[in-house]
Amino acid sequence: MLPPEIELDAELRKVVTIRACCTLRLFVPIKGRPAPEVKWAREHGESLDRASIESTSSYTLLIVENVNRFDSGKYILTIENSSGSKSAFVNVRVLDTPGAPQDLKIKEVTKSSVTLTWEPPLIDGGSKIKNYIVEKRESTRKAYSTVNANCHKTSWKVDSLQEGCNYYFRVLAENEYGIGLPVETSESIKVSERPLPPGKITLLDVTSNSVSLSWEKPEHDGGSRILGYIVEMQSKGSEKWSTCATVKVTEATITGLIQGEEYTFRVSAQNEKGISDPRQLGIPVVAKDLVIPPAFKLLFTTFSVLAGEDLKVDVPFVGRPKPAVFWHKDDIALKQTTRVNAESSENNTVLTIKEACNKRLISELRYRVTGLIENHDYEYRVSAENAAGLSEPSPPSIYYKACDPIYKPGPPNNPKVVDVTRSSVFLSWGKPIYDGGSEIQGYIVEKCDVSDGEWAICTPPTGIKNTHMEVEKLVEKHEYKFRICAVNKAGVGEHADVPGSVVVEEKMEAPDLDLDMELRKIVNVRAGGSLRLFVPIRGRPTPEVKWGKMDGDIREAAIIDTTSSFTSLVLDNVNRFDTGKYTLTLENSSGTKSAFVSVRVLDTPSAPVNLKIREITKDSVSLSWEPPLLDGGAKIKNYIIEKREATRKAYAAVVTNCHKTSWKVDQLQEGCYYFFRISAENEYGIGLPAETSDPIKVAEVPQPPGKITVDDVTRNSVSLSWEKPEHDGGSKIIQYIVEMQARGTEKWSECARVKTLEAVITNLTQGEEYLFRVMAVNEKGKSDPRALAVPIVAKDLVIEPDVKPVFHSYSIQVGQDLKVEVPIAGRPKPTVTWVKDGQPLRQTTRVNVNDLTDLTILNIKETSKEDSGTYEITVANVVGQKSASVEIITLDKPDPPVGPVKFDEISAESITLSWNPPVYTGGCQITNYVVHKRDTTTTVWETVSATVARTTLKVTKLKTGSEYQFRIFNAAGAISKPSDSTGPITARDEVELPRISMDPKYKDTIVVNAGETFRLEGDVRGKPLPTIKWYKGDKDQVSPYFKACDPMFKPGPPTNAHVVDTTKSSVTLGWSKPIYDGGCEIQGYLVEICKADEDEWSL
Repeated sequence: MLPPEIELDAELRKVVTIRACCTLRLFVPIKGRPAPEVKWAREHGESLDRASIESTSSYTLLIVENVNRFDSGKYILTIENSSGSKSAFVNVRVLDTPGAPQDLKIKEVTKSSVTLTWEPPLIDGGSKIKNYIVEKRESTRKAYSTVNANCHKTSWKVDSLQEGCNYYFRVLAENEYGIGLPVETSESIKVSERPLPPGKITLLDVTSNSVSLSWEKPEHDGGSRILGYIVEMQSKGSEKWSTCATVKVTEATITGLIQGEEYTFRVSAQNEKGISDPRQLGIPVVAKDLVIPPAFKLLFTTFSVLAGEDLKVDVPFVGRPKPAVFWHKDDIALKQTTRVNAESSENNTVLTIKEACNKRLISELRYRVTGLIENHDYEYRVSAENAAGLSEPSPPSIYYKACDPIYKPGPPNNPKVVDVTRSSVFLSWGKPIYDGGSEIQGYIVEKCDVSDGEWAICTPPTGIKNTHMEVEKLVEKHEYKFRICAVNKAGVGEHADVPGSVVVEEKMEAPDLDLDMELRKIVNVRAGGSLRLFVPIRGRPTPEVKWGKMDGDIREAAIIDTTSSFTSLVLDNVNRFDTGKYTLTLENSSGTKSAFVSVRVLDTPSAPVNLKIREITKDSVSLSWEPPLLDGGAKIKNYIIEKREATRKAYAAVVTNCHKTSWKVDQLQEGCYYFFRISAENEYGIGLPAETSDPIKVAEVPQPPGKITVDDVTRNSVSLSWEKPEHDGGSKIIQYIVEMQARGTEKWSECARVKTLEAVITNLTQGEEYLFRVMAVNEKGKSDPRALAVPIVAKDLVIEPDVKPVFHSYSIQVGQDLKVEVPIAGRPKPTVTWVKDGQPLRQTTRVNVNDLTDLTILNIKETSKEDSGTYEITVANVVGQKSASVEIITLDKPDPPVGPVKFDEISAESITLSWNPPVYTGGCQITNYVVHKRDTTTTVWETVSATVARTTLKVTKLKTGSEYQFRIFNAAGAISKPSDSTGPITARDEVELPRISMDPKYKDTIVVNAGETFRLEGDVRGKPLPTIKWYKGDKDQVSPYFKACDPMFKPGPPTNAHVVDTTKSSVTLGWSKPIYDGGCEIQGYLVEICKADEDEWSL
């Protein structure tokens, strides 16, 4: 059993810092027996759904990909088994933009401002909050606009708001990693305040226990609807005001007063923002009944009613206390019944008579019946009445129609011609003054063509009801007279003549319009509202109407309606671009008439115009612009400048309160691309932005080019080269401009534009002196020039020829193409001669030479081994000549060794062979030779040695008396063909007579100083080896000791030389023994070194 343990790495004991969008990995080794159960948790219980957790018996790993600010905090690890439990925690800080600010509140609202407060974000993104960004949005819009992009407090007063409008507000925090999440007002905020006090208060009525008041509405409702009014009263001698009524109308009756008590009253208005200051009644009121003398006013003195119908007479009256009401009929108190009664209220009395009739006593034998209905038929009967009662009625009369006597009507009144066209005349008239006692049923119109004098009716026989008419189908240019008659039941009345005669022809009238006084002023309309322009017009013929707009077109959404008498233009949902002069033009054959209406849409401004980049440095951009063409109907208050890196999508505010039309945006990143935009702000808000169309690279003109060098001069040209500028200004160098100035002139003229660091200026005048200068150009402009230090005279240079091969040797595989470029120099241009192995080079289609100004080029196609050798290049001009050579080595199999093979020594058991190296080694050093032998009794060749380093070999272990043949191969990277066979030779001892040879100098007397060593040498030959004796004079001289051994030679080269190791100051080498030791033990090795750019080797 082992209690659980957590081995928290030292890095995890600190705060683990990680950038947003990266992957968080917490690897923690653990121990415990049995294997502990692992639990990961967050300090405040946050979810770990996004985390991937892997646990084994030895470790646990928590991974969270694409972390954000909400992944910051304490991660608690708990492991537990039957032996106990263990916990540890890791603090994680995610470097991100901040979370949303907290507890956003509305502190104060006025009719033009809103004051906000908030708390810092709970999560600062791992970096200190630099500032806050405050934004606003009208509830009718979707986009937020910046109020302040650099707020360093946790409160802000947003002013210059539109009274009565609803706004949303949001606040964002910013740290070094960017702008964080916003906190937003959940509901729109109405920009309004408490209303003004109510208007004048009027005392309507007073009783012993009540008062009736009325008042006027407040002059201003504070931008919000009045919800109600609060009436308060104060008793005399008391300072306390108490609410006595709350009403929604502008009047109230206050009851429950004490009779004789004196009261003061005041009224306050209330809207959703609060209660206004109170308006007080000017004088105190005493609660007592008023005494007013009674009075009434009859609206009518005579009332008519049909028999059998009800009659109601309403008479208003006043009086305090309430007066008593009495009705009399014919000076007798009115007897009230269920049919006739009178009722009175506080201020009126009403007499009601049901089923009124005209039964009445008459003393004469005649009676005038009134109240009849015209055109109704009536019958009549009469009853007699005495003291005994009422007789039976008489028989009824026949039916009589109630009507007045009628006559024909008089002539119509004021007949006149209203209008004339080429085929019709418009007439009008009034009703007759006398209608003949009968209603006018219609009118008859007649016409008379003056040319024939005959009258003809123009209307139907029964006439027309209207008092106007268009008489049509008249003959153009004819003269007509007209007359009109009225018609009633009695018949056709007297006619009335239209004054004068009328010639039927088109009436011409120049167009005209009646522009209302309101349209002569500037028409103001709020953005989002409707523009309605109504203009009466006239003209004959009906004029053609054209609406237009100066400096632009009317939107297609405009609705234009036109008749012969008016034209109207309606444009709904107007915006700032609808501001301007609207022109109205009327035109007909009689002329034209124009007028304009100035319209101002009260909106945010349009975009500033003519946005320009004035200056760019390596860390700043200077902008300039002009005010918007449309100011939205209000003065521009300020401008808002914003910037955006080309790699980002969001703009950041640079300044939000700019009062100029220019600004220098500094602290920019050199070499980065930026967009910029400018917005104007007026009292209605922030307008449309003007934006740079292309990204602006923050760079400046480059520094001047470096040192200028004269590469060449001729009689008509100069070749120049120069170094790059030390700094390109933050932008790539596009090109270089070369300018020259002839001696005696101050004018610099452009002579070349190049993209490289060199240029050739041609067309110079021989012998003329010139100055030159070079400018570097990037996308921001030209650098200052760099001038050549001394003037140049245009003349041919005389330069001694020179040839400088780049390499002294060239190796090429046989069959491949070879191109050798050899730089040459000289003025005038030297002639070039190629020589191979002492013979002039023969040029063919395969081997040829191409000479350029500063190069001579040897081209060899499909090289062969015959192309190897030494090539000499000679350049010559009038000054002199110079030569250089290059060696061309062709790489191929070597030729066979050069024969014949010699037998230097032959014995019974060995034969010493020797041969000559091949003429062609294949372009490489011969590394070794391969020697084969064959017993002539067989056909099989055997390898004697494959590692022969020299051109001699002693073949041993031969059979005495046997006959052998030998052949030799070269090895130089490849094995050559074999040499010719030696022919048979027998292995046996040779006999050679002894012989001795000495240097001829020993025949002379040799003088040796005392103490010096005297040395005498001789070459002794013979087989077998002869015995040697030395004599001095005639005396036998004992010879020195001689060792019997094979002859010795220098060893071959070491093999497999290679580099074992290198450091910054040493090299470790390794190699193997030579294949051939020269017949003697290797005593040591010598190591030589040679620098790569030198030819001299040293120990």
